Amino acid sequence: MKQGLLSIILLLSTVSAHAWPQRANVAPQYCAAHVPFGTPQVKKADATLICRQGYFLLHDNQAKIPAWVAWQILPQNINGCIPRSNAFVTDQSLPQGKSATPDDYAGTGYDKGHLANDAHQSWDQQVEYESFLMTNMSPQLPGLNRGIWKLLETATGAWGFARQHELIVYAGNVYDVRKDKKIGPSQVDVPSGLFKIVIDKQTGDTLAFLFPHKENQGNDLTVVQTTVQAVEAATGIVFAIPKGHNKAAKEPIWPVDFKSVAVNKRQLCRGAE
Repeated sequence: MKQGLLSIILLLSTVSAHAWPQRANVAPQYCAAHVPFGTPQVKKADATLICRQGYFLLHDNQAKIPAWVAWQILPQNINGCIPRSNAFVTDQSLPQGKSATPDDYAGTGYDKGHLANDAHQSWDQQVEYESFLMTNMSPQLPGLNRGIWKLLETATGAWGFARQHELIVYAGNVYDVRKDKKIGPSQVDVPSGLFKIVIDKQTGDTLAFLFPHKENQGNDLTVVQTTVQAVEAATGIVFAIPKGHNKAAKEPIWPVDFKSVAVNKRQLCRGAE
């Protein structure tokens, strides 16, 4: 009896830990700050624009993953102090059957991989929670998600901290819903690759990266660096970037100082966790 009661308590504690209040999807115009150069353009048979405080995305309701996600990173928000919640939940703003659920990933060997990463959404509790909506996820092999993809997330924060400029980031999936592997009862598409574009809003400097969906790709970002033009060719998405920028250009990767941003994080968040 005691063991059964303990099991119920543990189950309830798990549910309550992830039962946070979801806010309604709002009109796209409220996400203008995330796409100051214009909204990415792509045709999908069944897709929904989702506007959140921390990001803006186009969710492919057939693939159950986002085609693209866009968000701004302000210098003052790079080092937020909200602890990681791991509060993965199905997005209630979509009709049932249009979104992946956390259970779709169970036992598949794939991580629930963030597009708009949690670390740069940790400046507000509700924003941090919303980074864990399944509409902001795609299936990612652990060696990618926790490897070079994570490295680029960390480098992006360090770039913003060093430059003290607002950054605009596009991230998303390279996929073909007709051909790709699917996981879970919801038939979530497993992308063949991922991409990220990082723009310094003040200077217009732009970096682009394409990642094949495979394990352990090292830690050299120059290997996955590409051009905006190449990302467009791989995805079919037309990206709005600063005027005068050549989409075929590959700019030198910006210098990165991981130590300074890490020290600042410790100073800001001492005692917060």
